Amino acid sequence: MTTAEAWTKSDWRAKPRVQMPEYLDAGALGAVEAQLAKYPPLVFAGEARRLKRELGEVARGEAFLLQGGDCAESFAEFSADTIRDTFKVMLQMAMVLTYGAKVPVVKVGRMAGQFAKPRSAPTEVKDGVELPSYRGDIINELDFTPEARIPNPSKMLQAYTQAAASLNLVRAFSTGGFADIHRVHSWTLGFTDGEDAARYRDMANRIQDSLDFMTAAGLTGETNHELSSVDFYTSHEALLLEYEEALCRLDSTSGKWLAGSGHMIWIGDRTRQPDGAHVEFARGVQNPIGLKCGPTTTAEDLKVLMARLNPENEEGRLTLIARFGAGSVGDHLPRLIKTVREEGANVVWSCDPMHGNTIKSASGYKTRPFDSVLREVQEFFAIHRAEGTVPGGVHFEMTGKDVTECTGGVRAVTDEDLSSRYHTACDPRLNATQSLELAFLVAEELSASREANRAVG
Repeated sequence: MTTAEAWTKSDWRAKPRVQMPEYLDAGALGAVEAQLAKYPPLVFAGEARRLKRELGEVARGEAFLLQGGDCAESFAEFSADTIRDTFKVMLQMAMVLTYGAKVPVVKVGRMAGQFAKPRSAPTEVKDGVELPSYRGDIINELDFTPEARIPNPSKMLQAYTQAAASLNLVRAFSTGGFADIHRVHSWTLGFTDGEDAARYRDMANRIQDSLDFMTAAGLTGETNHELSSVDFYTSHEALLLEYEEALCRLDSTSGKWLAGSGHMIWIGDRTRQPDGAHVEFARGVQNPIGLKCGPTTTAEDLKVLMARLNPENEEGRLTLIARFGAGSVGDHLPRLIKTVREEGANVVWSCDPMHGNTIKSASGYKTRPFDSVLREVQEFFAIHRAEGTVPGGVHFEMTGKDVTECTGGVRAVTDEDLSSRYHTACDPRLNATQSLELAFLVAEELSASREANRAVG
């Protein structure tokens, strides 16, 4: 690993940039950036450092990372209920994982900043009309009109306001009693009512027995703060670098720069060029960094990226988020694990089973089959067991709403069902029931991996 190089928060501007808009009015853009630069950061350095420490525990197999939330946050669908429902499902999933695998869960939401999206093509065509692609509400609008698709810098100010409000509510939920462990479990009970949910009902009953014992022993949220509150972090893809730079702050405690837009930021599979603008920005901030690794990630690229993004080889600094697609994990993950071993790199291994499993359904909707999502997770765990490495986390696009965007699951969503509640502006998300079902299944895999590691140890 190389030592850190000198860095300023605007150095990315001299690097090749991809997946970013070209604003037509430089003056308007500059005014928005200046305004954002005056606003308080959304997160604080101490929080980012705490998350980094907890991710260090994940890397050692002492905790597990649960990262999930919206594909792309929407201005139109922004509401307290939407935030509450996603937060609620994340807590349910974390409880199932904690109980099932006997391991603490680090909870990181894709929220309060996940407004920009990379696209596979710069334009799209409908009925013979070609317009710029929709790139997320922080950049342009979903409506298919020339005016809506013009990048508008003032949308960054609206995104900041929504992110601040989201964080305020999440912090209140985290510490105000909403996250009490007894309440969280009561939410899982409805999920286990179905005829096909016997395996989940068994774990739910065991969780209830443990909670009853804790209550009898006097361990309640009223007497133990740890049972009534949680640490919950935010994350997003750092795609729109004008926004990221404007919220970047110098931490007076450490003398290091902080990406003040979220606790953790990640670099997408389309923007991970080692000499590109996004890597240049991310390398200079002290936040934990995620790096999406797809099938085209080469060993040489990974070596360079690890050296640039984590030159001091810090534990918890770098999370490699594998996204290959069901059936392809065995073709790519072992060679990347080998590269990490050869470099002696400290990383967290996480599995994104969403992005490699997107298909177009017979009804014309973009979807993700639940069975494919689960299969990629199973392959991820199986390879780590075979390699003797730590499967550190999972990364899902999900929502607390009862949408019909991904097919399958215990309450089977069919191809014909997709049209009934298909609300996403970009990619299909797991609904609340599918998310919780996946948590039960991930808990089984994680428990098996921990047993295998103990047997080897």
